Formats: sequence, C-alpha cells, structure tokens
Amino acid sequence: MSRIYVGNLSFVTTEETLTSVFSKFAEVASAQIIVDKDTSQSKGFGFVEVDDESAGKAIAALNGKELDGRKIRVNYAEEKPVREKSGRGSSFRRR
Repeated sequence: MSRIYVGNLSFVTTEETLTSVFSKFAEVASAQIIVDKDTSQSKGFGFVEVDDESAGKAIAALNGKELDGRKIRVNYAEEKPVREKSGRGSSFRRR
C-alpha cells in the first residue's frame, strides 16, 4: 500500500469525499482527515492509502485539482521523523 498526503483541504471535505474522489483512480484502503484534538475541526490535510500500482496515477490526476472549492496538493506521504524525548527533568532532581 502507498500512503498519499492530501493538503489544502476545505474544512467541509469529508473522508467519504476523499474516498470517492480517489477511488476513480485507485483502490482505496483508507482515507483519514486529520482533526484538531480540542475542536475536532479539520486541520486541512489528510492521508489516503491506495494500492501501489495506482498511487502515481492518482497523484498525477489529482494534484492541483479543485475539491470543495480548494486546489488540493497531492503527493506521496513522507514519514515523520522520530523525535527523541529530551528527558528533561528525568535524571535531575531539585533539592
């Protein structure tokens, strides 16, 4: 499976909309819109998982296209780098 990043999403775009749009170009395994933990409002981006063979075709077809009034950015998702914990305060005790 390939994970595709979809950015510049409208706040009205739903996961069902993403699934419907991408399914015209690839077999969609999942679609997820990232939301704010506190407000549950869309952060304006999401991810779609599709079969490897069709991922490039879906990206080429949809990047820059309009969806719900916004031109979306579509490309392969990059893995977020793992951040080391600072450990601040774990080995130092105040007296």
